[in-house]
Amino acid sequence: MADGLEHGAVVRITGVIAHPLSQTLPKPTVTSWGAYKEVSIVLVEVRTDAGITGVGETLARFSPKAYAELIETSLKPRLIGRDARDIGALWQSMRRALSGRAGGMLIEAISGVDIALWDILGKIAGQPVAKLLGGAGRDRIDVYAAAVNWVDDEQADAELERYVGEGFPRIKVKIARPVRDACRRIEQLRKRAGDRVELCVDANWAYNLDEAVEVGRALSANGYFWFEEPLAPENEQGYEELRKRCDVPLAAGESNFTLDQAQRLIAGRTLSVLQPDVARAGGITETRRMADYAAAHDIRYAPHIGMSGIVCETASVHLAAAMPNFGVMECECDRSPFKTILADIEPGCLRQKNGTLDVPTRPGLGIEIDWDAVEMLRAA
Repeated sequence: MADGLEHGAVVRITGVIAHPLSQTLPKPTVTSWGAYKEVSIVLVEVRTDAGITGVGETLARFSPKAYAELIETSLKPRLIGRDARDIGALWQSMRRALSGRAGGMLIEAISGVDIALWDILGKIAGQPVAKLLGGAGRDRIDVYAAAVNWVDDEQADAELERYVGEGFPRIKVKIARPVRDACRRIEQLRKRAGDRVELCVDANWAYNLDEAVEVGRALSANGYFWFEEPLAPENEQGYEELRKRCDVPLAAGESNFTLDQAQRLIAGRTLSVLQPDVARAGGITETRRMADYAAAHDIRYAPHIGMSGIVCETASVHLAAAMPNFGVMECECDRSPFKTILADIEPGCLRQKNGTLDVPTRPGLGIEIDWDAVEMLRAA
């Protein structure tokens, strides 16, 4: 337990500060959506009267100031004066800040606060978040390199060789339209990799159903281990039909905000892999519910990270260490300032060894923020 705190003492929230951050990526991330050159996040700071501060991260790819305003005007009043340990009750209170179906900016905003509350809870208990979640006993987790971008053949080959050289045994490949080029890329990189590495692909919703079936055949023929987000997330019927016509395991979930949005594809076992993003899917609280529900249906949990920062990545590591159905976690290799300078821990792409990553053992998330770096990255 944190020094100076009596057993059962109320730890009241005294401040909620949203820090909108923006950066230019060292190298653009290129997907079926195009080239991402600049991205944003919101770092959330929750302070308490016990002197314990927690940090969280909100997925806010664009317009971070809008997210920050939502947090400080709509969520903060529901938190001030409340016991920081009552995470479930606080989550439900924040959910009621806006009416309508759960999703979008509200749940992403809640995510940052929720992660910060779990960080506080761990610091109060003197335990890492993974242990508070009822850890599965893992001190290291498996990761895959993300990603070979949708670039020309020469660049794609170079990116693949870079990840192999860094010791990754599993690598993700971005694909897009036209289908013929995607199928050619799938075959090209399998030949280049040989049997040295496992490969999967991420389509970022690039295809309609018939196109996805054709790409699926190429993936099956070349031994890829999953087909990620081939269709738009709303197209649940399409996913169900694709599952019948595709031999490669389907992976999705990074675009879902809450359990109810993933429930149909899990319950019907359409997906083989569920990939919620803790900075989008309601933080640790809701992401844990999604992973537990997937476990009950014998579906693997594989955290999504993408272009997020070190707080999102670290929270995902704790979840991966704890969830019984964890399979493998994305290790984004962009080496952006959000990952390299925001905290006193190196990003996963630099810490991993032969495709495994250590789980932080300090209380809470186990990281300390560099507030000078926060000011450097603050959105103008």
